[in-house]
Amino acid sequence: MLDAESAVHFARTMNADAVIIGPEAPLETGVSDKILENGIVCLSPTKSLARIETNKEFARNLMKEHNIRAYPKFEIFKKGENAEMFKFIDNLQDVAVKPVGLTGGKGVRVTGKQLNNAKEAKKYAGEILEKDRIVLIEEKLEGEEFTLQVFCDGENLAPSPLVQDHKSAYENDVGPNTGGMGSYSDKNFMLPFVTQTDYEDALGNLKKVINVLKKDYGRYIGILYGQFIATKDGVRIIEFNARLGDPEAMNVLPLIKEDWIEKILDKKLSSGLKFENRASVCKYLVPAGYPENPVQTEIFVDDSKFKDNSKIYYASVYEEGGKILSTHSRAIAVLGIADTIEEAEKIAENSTKFVKGNLEHRKDIGTRELINKRIEFMKKIRK
Repeated sequence: MLDAESAVHFARTMNADAVIIGPEAPLETGVSDKILENGIVCLSPTKSLARIETNKEFARNLMKEHNIRAYPKFEIFKKGENAEMFKFIDNLQDVAVKPVGLTGGKGVRVTGKQLNNAKEAKKYAGEILEKDRIVLIEEKLEGEEFTLQVFCDGENLAPSPLVQDHKSAYENDVGPNTGGMGSYSDKNFMLPFVTQTDYEDALGNLKKVINVLKKDYGRYIGILYGQFIATKDGVRIIEFNARLGDPEAMNVLPLIKEDWIEKILDKKLSSGLKFENRASVCKYLVPAGYPENPVQTEIFVDDSKFKDNSKIYYASVYEEGGKILSTHSRAIAVLGIADTIEEAEKIAENSTKFVKGNLEHRKDIGTRELINKRIEFMKKIRK
């Protein structure tokens, strides 16, 4: 919902105690500002603060100007600066090419993944520059990515368990980028390949960002999502979201043991949030052909099969004539919760059998094989 007036009307009709904005686009258009202007509590950041996600130029420059040294080498180029941009890419060779604005998680392309070489990187960067008049070029970072989401009440923040998302469409981390094909979390707030130092550095950087935003732009209320990468040289920030992640929210929200909304409203996050000390694995079922040539399908769900340790989330689907139909995007997510990632993965994988339709999913997310691959890769680059 991008119409702020409609959002205000709906909140009033529902007599809402508070509003939380889920997607990024309403934040960019200022829906939260309009809600606040009408005296309704909004547990999401203002349009200005949400630029930490909606404008990568703003985010990178904020970190650079305030000496938050967790960013890669980068340059921002504007239309007419093609020659300088090509030289920068030639110097780095391995790069990440990023649109500055929102792309639904599908705009970033990296050499060695979606781009074969620097020549393809220059071509793609040129296309973005022609269309958007601005583009962000960063050095490619080698390591393993992870997400840390923190809940903010304007004064304090409370961290949630780390999560690892899987952006690549196909198994073994190949294929085009997606909004996220699934994710997992582990006990004790950690992940198997993340060190305690990595965790503390990531949390420390988010605290710095919150403090800078508070000083220059206002108190940040809501959720701040940090996408990090653990490298041989320490933790670096890839990007921010001004909201809960999708699918990462599905890993952490079911584990919260207290009313996090009340704690934000009452500004009592200084004591943190309590979570069940368990692991979780989330897997998305998507229309066949997703993300490039998805085919819409009818979906059949046996809700009776989902118990306390398994959950189902309806995503980009709609009901018509008593039928559940997919769109062209991610359709259904299933979640398993257990004492170990391996057990949670088995629950999630088994749960996919209770959702029928022309759907596909990554069977490898949360498996011992894929996680061991992550662990061994980090051991190798940290030598």
